[in-house]
Amino acid sequence: MAEGIFNAKIKDLGLEKAIQSDSAGTSDYHIGELPDERTLSCAQRHGVEIKHRGRQLQLSDFRDFAYIIAMDSNNLENLQQLKLQSRFPNKEIFLMRNFAAGETGLAVPDPYYGGEEDFEEVYQILDAALDEFLNQLKEAHPLVFQN
Repeated sequence: MAEGIFNAKIKDLGLEKAIQSDSAGTSDYHIGELPDERTLSCAQRHGVEIKHRGRQLQLSDFRDFAYIIAMDSNNLENLQQLKLQSRFPNKEIFLMRNFAAGETGLAVPDPYYGGEEDFEEVYQILDAALDEFLNQLKEAHPLVFQN
């Protein structure tokens, strides 16, 4: 869901050629699968298109992406371990909700065992955190945002 929301935001800004994003899991679950139907439904209600199929993080992702963002502390820990196996052991890894004021250290909850309202809550959390992430990107990389 985070990738879909972010891609919609960068498309709205006309930056889809300048900024690329991709989503990956730290385990091999769900490789090649579409997201949960409730994720797709929630995103669609917000006008967000999701075409992504599950993939596992590759060590080359530490080279290929400027920002690696975890949704929760378990994935953050997994990513910290994986980066030590990469050629980029000093790569900074971020926790998604750390971008939103007052939410430092909080996890994006996993809505899988909940209902539609849980997917909506996650959408709202991600939407707000990604707005703040984009604001930080604008400050850190102002030339990218010039049209």
